[in-house]
Amino acid sequence: MKMVRPVVLGYDFVSPLGIVFEDQWSKAVEGHSGIGPLTRFPLRDNFPVQVAGQVPDVDVTPYPFLRPREMVHWKSPIFKYGMLVVHRALEKTGLKITDELSPRTATTFSTAIGGLDAVLDADRTMVKSGQLPKPYVNPNSCINMVGGKIAILANATGPIVTTVTACATGSTSMIIGSMLLQDGMADVAICGAVDFPLVESIVAGFATMNGAYQNSTQPPPEEPARASRPFSMNRRGFIISEGAGCIILSTREFAEAYGLKYTIELAGWSMTADAYHSVAPRQDTIVHCIHGAIKHAGISPAHISAVNAHAASTKLGDEVEYMALQQVFGDKIPPVSANKSMIGHAMGASSALESIFTMEGMMKDTILPTINYAPDPSISMDCVPGSARTLKQEYVLKNAFGFGGANACIIFHRIG
Repeated sequence: MKMVRPVVLGYDFVSPLGIVFEDQWSKAVEGHSGIGPLTRFPLRDNFPVQVAGQVPDVDVTPYPFLRPREMVHWKSPIFKYGMLVVHRALEKTGLKITDELSPRTATTFSTAIGGLDAVLDADRTMVKSGQLPKPYVNPNSCINMVGGKIAILANATGPIVTTVTACATGSTSMIIGSMLLQDGMADVAICGAVDFPLVESIVAGFATMNGAYQNSTQPPPEEPARASRPFSMNRRGFIISEGAGCIILSTREFAEAYGLKYTIELAGWSMTADAYHSVAPRQDTIVHCIHGAIKHAGISPAHISAVNAHAASTKLGDEVEYMALQQVFGDKIPPVSANKSMIGHAMGASSALESIFTMEGMMKDTILPTINYAPDPSISMDCVPGSARTLKQEYVLKNAFGFGGANACIIFHRIG
């Protein structure tokens, strides 16, 4: 089969750093943190998590499809923000999905947690008052419904699939979209992911499993902006956050036929399963995934200019990722950027957001910093501490690892 390397036509995102694309990029370059006090729900006494990465509210006035009359049934924020970033990403491409193009447009835009907030709210209401759920509660919580709403918005009647691989969902969305393009089932793929997991019981669950950053028992309390610190000696778990990111892919032939601009391609990708533990990572299968993506791109490890790490800020996860990189690159690990230090962990959306930061950095010869970095003697690599760095990048490795042992690695290639 002929190797098809999908090209990136456009992308857009929202994150704890803001709603406007340019503002988020500028803040990231300056090393700002989007982490602050958790305010999505009233905090009970001694609630274990008090900081989070929250996406600011969006003015829906310019977007008729987001106004209350249109969104009255779609209470979960995954729909509002998912539709927003897809609409804006399509606008940036200059592509209008006509009735002719519609059957050749795939949708792999996904979510890991989905609209569980809607069904949890309905459950609490039912327990309290006996009121039955509204008709749209179940559709809100249906995990593939965000893809369905995106397809309706975009007039995309081609293949549709929801790729749920926990924290690797955004990356696997792009990989599955690329496979559909390669198999000739589509010419365009609407990829990406959205998650808004700041729901009381979900946040508490991440705390009781010792994954999320919890309140310090040692006074004085830490500033929220310093709580997320991947690869650092004093890291204490991931910061739960929100976000949505969309990446529009197409075949190169399609882009050229329609006069659409592109400068980044997906040169290679790989997916592996740890088949080991429900949440703990496995080094050898991660190594296999990284090697697989590099081999699929037809390059060697020496061609990789930089790495955008998964780097959740957990003790074990960061250490295993470092050891995997060491096994692949030896003593020549490229500079490694950990975006979660600024935006926290947006669950399924995280790798979509980080891929967009990666591609924008490739376009601007910039590698973003890892903030709050305190060197860990057991992790010896360049984490781009403190401030952004000028760096020309031809090939960049993006790592994403999810619960259940779902690993996804992508090689981005700048071609223009």
